[in-house]
Amino acid sequence: MAELLRRMLRSPQGALGLLLVGLMLVLVIVGPWLAPYNPETFTPLQRYKPPSLQFWLGTDQYGRDILSRLLYGARATVLMAIIASALGTLAGALIGTTSAYLGGRSDEAIMRTIDAVMSIPSLLMALLIVTLLGKSSFNALLAIGIAFTPGMARVTRSVALTVRKQDYVSAAIARGEKARYIVWREMLPNVVAPIVVEMTIRVAFAVMLFATLSFLGLGAQPPAPEWGLMVSESRRFMHLSPWMILWPSLAIATVAIGFNLLGDGLRDALNPRT
Repeated sequence: MAELLRRMLRSPQGALGLLLVGLMLVLVIVGPWLAPYNPETFTPLQRYKPPSLQFWLGTDQYGRDILSRLLYGARATVLMAIIASALGTLAGALIGTTSAYLGGRSDEAIMRTIDAVMSIPSLLMALLIVTLLGKSSFNALLAIGIAFTPGMARVTRSVALTVRKQDYVSAAIARGEKARYIVWREMLPNVVAPIVVEMTIRVAFAVMLFATLSFLGLGAQPPAPEWGLMVSESRRFMHLSPWMILWPSLAIATVAIGFNLLGDGLRDALNPRT
């Protein structure tokens, strides 16, 4: 672990990705305690205030402090995106590894089904699922996890096919081990590295997808301090206070860039050729 960290710090994109993601994770953990105001308290006399010493990032159309809403919203946006990516990664890894282990017609049937599902864009898939389940943050989380599953299954299978041919898997089969044991104990641990890299990159897409669902009114619901919802609510008031849409947009972009850079750094650090 220490060697992996040193390799990442030697890479410019890895070091910057670690810094950005680390700062965001700190905000997820301690953000609510750092917020100077209640993010949902209406103060009509303080509406549309520009950034100042009292309100560092200004106020919105209801007089709510934007900095406080961003700090609270970090937990709602970033944490939900990480959980959704983890769910999609776990489900995809299980499907892909199982498919690679079974091989033959079973593998063909599973992968052709995955291909059919992957023909539907992730955003459209998430929209269909949220429309079916109903508008809420939890349903948006499930939708993103389900939308990411097919892609993760295909990535995992491509790696697991190589692992399937290794001697330790053949030895487990010769010992008469059950398929569940071989998939969980022999194959999955040996496909973790590329899966982690792919998951890290997909967190960036999950953040943007979760923000998009909230922007469309299908994710977090008012008055939740979610970044995509903040962008949606502030677009009507851009002519009065452009900072209302600027700060949550920058926050979403920063998280997406941070996880993309972290994924690139992990890929380079875990590459045996480097």
